[in-house]
Amino acid sequence: MTVISGPVPPYSNPPIQPEFYKPHVFVISDIALGVTTTVTTLLDNDYVIGQEIRLLIPPGYGCRQLNGQTGIVLLIPASNEVVVDIFSLNADPFISASLRQKPQIVAVGDVNTGIISSTGRVQASTNIPGSFINIS
Repeated sequence: MTVISGPVPPYSNPPIQPEFYKPHVFVISDIALGVTTTVTTLLDNDYVIGQEIRLLIPPGYGCRQLNGQTGIVLLIPASNEVVVDIFSLNADPFISASLRQKPQIVAVGDVNTGIISSTGRVQASTNIPGSFINIS
């Protein structure tokens, strides 16, 4: 016989759901190579300047030299584009394919940089670029 003391929550330690946090993971539709790399996503993304990202490019899409590379978002020229500080001049071109596994751009997380006030990182409105924000 189990004795329960106190109130019982409706759930206990629910699993983390990716849709409850931003920035999200986005599927890559195109990559423009150069001194900096421009990544175009299928949907509008929610990345910010100064955010650290990682590129995940499966075989079959070209650009294998960029697979696993991390970089910092330098510019957001359109709502579905980010320019990152990854040097990609010598990389193979990106190939648009319709394979099961999709190329992705993923937020890495807190890079411990960003605006710091005179009282430290306690400003309620300041988030460190790249930090995950609970939007559930």
